[in-house]
Amino acid sequence: MTKLSVTIAADPPPRLDKALARDVPEQASLSRTRLARLIAEGAVTQSGAVLDNPKARVEEGDVIEITLPEAQDYDVVAQAIPLDIVYEDEALIVVNKPAGMVVHPAPGSPDGTLVNALLHHFDGKLSGVGGEKRPGIVHRIDKDTSGLLVVAKSDKAHHGLAKQFEKHTARRAYCAVVHGVLDRGDPRLMGARGVSAGEAGEIVITSGLARHRTDRQRQAVFFEGQGRHAVTRARVLESFGKPPVVSMVECRLETGRTHQIRVHMAHAGHGLIGDQTYGGRRKLSEKALGPVAYAAATGFGRQALHAAELGFVHPETDEDMLFEAPLPQDMADLLAALRTAP
Repeated sequence: MTKLSVTIAADPPPRLDKALARDVPEQASLSRTRLARLIAEGAVTQSGAVLDNPKARVEEGDVIEITLPEAQDYDVVAQAIPLDIVYEDEALIVVNKPAGMVVHPAPGSPDGTLVNALLHHFDGKLSGVGGEKRPGIVHRIDKDTSGLLVVAKSDKAHHGLAKQFEKHTARRAYCAVVHGVLDRGDPRLMGARGVSAGEAGEIVITSGLARHRTDRQRQAVFFEGQGRHAVTRARVLESFGKPPVVSMVECRLETGRTHQIRVHMAHAGHGLIGDQTYGGRRKLSEKALGPVAYAAATGFGRQALHAAELGFVHPETDEDMLFEAPLPQDMADLLAALRTAP
């Protein structure tokens, strides 16, 4: 158990929770969520009196004591599931997640997740994140998307990484195989709302993203300030068919919203191959692709999306880190088949 003393600085916000979020030393690595939980648990006091109301008023010069309990065991089972570890040190781990693996336990996926696998890999050697001995999930990728994820091992690492993702300074690039070819000379594409021309042949898609109004399992594009701001930059790497009817695209995220690439590409009229949720009704041409490429594209069993590049500043050493993951075998096989197209 550790005690932390915080002196409220000048011109404090009127609420205890907001004042603490501002004035807690950065090295304490206490997120607003963690502070709110500590207040509710009675771990925040002033002159011995418990402050359990986050709206309590504070004044400049008030000394607030925060009691930080030892990290508790995490109520998720550790499972011996193989991991493709790209990098690991005392602060964080970078893994190349396979398609088909859920990141975090949830209803319908209580085990077999990346978190279950990481708990077994760490074997209890975690300093704790958010008061629990658990991996710090900073960002997620969909179950059927493969590729790179960084996971924190401590509050300090989690706090530092989360800030970078919140401020959109982390670098993320994905490879996607999509219907059609992004063409800046296509009036239908460039006339789509939120689509504009970027640098070096890029297409930029900008919108709000939020839950679909009628299908709560889907995300949808919104404008007029609705939804969370989302920006995707896409450029064609390779096209297939005669005429080209499929392409491989690099998508770089300025923001990281749920299903962002899948929704934005579908909005632009170029849904991902294999995407049963957002792929739309666009049909492929066997004549344009040839039998081998056509069979591979129409039979691809997941959204053809891979998190290929991940970059960030190390939260403890300030070193620039950049990682790349090659295409998984199923996408490599898909591309090999597409390259047989005329």
